[in-house]
Amino acid sequence: MVTTRFAPSPTGFLHIGGARTALFSWAYAKKHAGKFILRIEDTDIERSTQASVDSIINAMNWLGLNYDEGPYYQTKRLERYKSAIQELLNNGHAYYCYCSREELDEMRNEKLKRGEKPKYDRRCLHNPIKKPGVAPVVRFNNPQDGSVVWHDLVKGKIEFSNSELDDLIIARSDGTPTYNFCVVIDDLDMQVTHVIRGDDHVNNTPRQINILAAFAAKIPNYAHVPMILRDDGQKMSKRTDAVSVMDYKGLGILPEALLNYLARLCFGHGNDEIFTLNQFVEWFDLAHVSSSPARFDLKKLYWVNGEHIKTKDISELALLVQDELQANGVNLQSGPNLPTVLAKIRDRSDNLIKLVDECSFFYQRKDINSADASQYLTNESLAILEQFAAGLTGVDWNLDGIKQYIKDFCTIRQIKMPQLGMPLRLKMCGTTSAPSVDLIMELLGRDEVVSRINTIV
Repeated sequence: MVTTRFAPSPTGFLHIGGARTALFSWAYAKKHAGKFILRIEDTDIERSTQASVDSIINAMNWLGLNYDEGPYYQTKRLERYKSAIQELLNNGHAYYCYCSREELDEMRNEKLKRGEKPKYDRRCLHNPIKKPGVAPVVRFNNPQDGSVVWHDLVKGKIEFSNSELDDLIIARSDGTPTYNFCVVIDDLDMQVTHVIRGDDHVNNTPRQINILAAFAAKIPNYAHVPMILRDDGQKMSKRTDAVSVMDYKGLGILPEALLNYLARLCFGHGNDEIFTLNQFVEWFDLAHVSSSPARFDLKKLYWVNGEHIKTKDISELALLVQDELQANGVNLQSGPNLPTVLAKIRDRSDNLIKLVDECSFFYQRKDINSADASQYLTNESLAILEQFAAGLTGVDWNLDGIKQYIKDFCTIRQIKMPQLGMPLRLKMCGTTSAPSVDLIMELLGRDEVVSRINTIV
């Protein structure tokens, strides 16, 4: 059975690069009727927090990337790791190292002076010198001959010479296992068949393969996906970019739109730009994932989001908008049917924040700012609006009837549409940034339109 995993470290939020990795891992498992595991790699005790764990799980739930097993926590598997380390010590695949920090620094400096790679010289492998009061680390006895070669499912053939690899520390002096060792044991125990992760892990892979080989374990398939850059080609920064998944929720992005956009970063299926998650699972193939970095374009994401807003089930969209409106204190009982409003105006918005804002004035008029009032609500325009409201009684209250009345009114009074439209929109909505006045009138209803026109600002 195909088994994939997503294994974030809980030292912060789930960022978009991690979300894309989770998406690819999830989709590959689903495509092959396999299993997707969530694993929390929390052995970095000093930096890991429960708040980060909660944030990651909340983001996964919001995205809809449901896992079949987990979340597993590495801190709950420490005895298993210690047992595996002892196994390696017993069979000679690992050894105790008593070197102090000062000794290691001196050794590395000497190697650098000679122009050599400053890796550990293995002095404790055959002649460990125990020192009173010094707790040793455990190092993996890395093979010295040959190479580690694997066919990466994204990058193709990758090869590392064993002579270039250090004897990795697999247990710290306090006995706690290190990241690269825990990952290996987890993948082994959980029978992970495909490791899909960021290409910043490429250098870890040969070390992990060698450790797996020391246990005579089957080596999983590896696929290292490229990083996501800003649209200017620079690395994304927490200080200047929205990099947390939940930041995009705050920007009014739908989860399915974010996944659609992330799926297109380094993966393509013909000219298809907009697709569902089910379609992506059907199409997904690691062979068609690009090995070149992707560039994140926020404008493109908003466009994708707008397309999903246009096609989202209207009842589901209404629930999302309703929750936001009610959170803002808007009384939905005082206006038109929300799904009806959404069906008429959702094409105007590329994010939920804007859509909620445009829905809100159908239920309560915004406060008109003084600059707009002085510009558009002059004595002349107020007189025009008074005349306009007086004639609404006999209008057929549908879009065509309202359009015809507006056209006839402007013709008879010899005014241009902006002379009526801008003050009318301001009176009805409290803002000049709103849909067409005929559509607003149709949705508000005759009595409400007259009431808002006659309300003194």
